[in-house]
Amino acid sequence: MKLNKTELKEFLDEKVELYNRPAFIELDPISIPHRFTGKEDIEISGFLAATIAWGNRTMILRNANRMMAYLDDSPYDFILHHSENDLERISTVIHRTFNASDFIYFIKALKHIYKTQNGLEGIFNQYRTQDSLQPAIHQFRNKFFELPHNSRTMKHISDPLKGSAAKKLNMYLRWMIRKDDSGVDFGIWESISPSILSCPLDVHSANVARKLGLLTRKKSDTKAVSELDSNLRELDSSDPVKYDFALFGLGVFEGF
Repeated sequence: MKLNKTELKEFLDEKVELYNRPAFIELDPISIPHRFTGKEDIEISGFLAATIAWGNRTMILRNANRMMAYLDDSPYDFILHHSENDLERISTVIHRTFNASDFIYFIKALKHIYKTQNGLEGIFNQYRTQDSLQPAIHQFRNKFFELPHNSRTMKHISDPLKGSAAKKLNMYLRWMIRKDDSGVDFGIWESISPSILSCPLDVHSANVARKLGLLTRKKSDTKAVSELDSNLRELDSSDPVKYDFALFGLGVFEGF
C-alpha cells in the first residue's frame, strides 16, 4: 500500500479515531487497571497485566484477574503490607511460563520499589532521557532485580539496551503516560511527556507498519522500535504512540 505522507497520516488518524475508544478496553489487558481508581492500584495492576500480556487474550485477562484476586483486589495495599503467609497461598502457575515463584518475586520487588525508589513513576521519570524512555526501561529492570532472585525470573522483563523491542513495557508506559479524551489510556504519570513514548511492537503492529512503509527493518527489535518511533513522530510529534491503536487495530481486527 503506497500512500504519500499526507494520505498516510489521514488514513492512520481515521483508524486511531476508530479504535481509540472505550469499546477497545473490554477485550484488552488495559481492562485490568480500569477496574481500579487509585493511582498506585492502577499502575501496579497495569504493570502486572502487561507482564503477562502475550498469547491468547481471553487467557491473559482470566489470569490477570486471578492475579488481582491473589492481591485481595487491592494491589497497592497488598504489595506494601503482605505477610509470608499471604505469599504461601500463591502456588499455581499464573500464565504460561510466568509461575508462582515469579509472581512472588514481582510482589517483593514492587514493595522494594515503592519503599526505596519513589514508586514506578519515580524510576521511569528519573532515568528517561530527553527523547526516549528506553534507557529508563533498562534502569528499571536493574532496580527491579536488586533483591535476591532466580535468574529465570529475569526473562519476564525485557531490556531494550540488549536489543529487545520491550513490547510489554512500552505498552504499559503508553497506558500510564498517554492522555487524551478517549478514556482508554490513563495519563496518570504527568511528569513524563507522551512525545517520548515508543510504540509497542508486536507481530501485528510490525507487519502493518512494514506494509505501510513505516518500518523497513525485518527484525522486530530495539532498532525497529527506534525506526518506527522516528516515522510516527513525523506524523505527530506530541503524541506518536496514538498510532499504536491504528497499527494494532488494522492487524488484529482488519487482518490488514
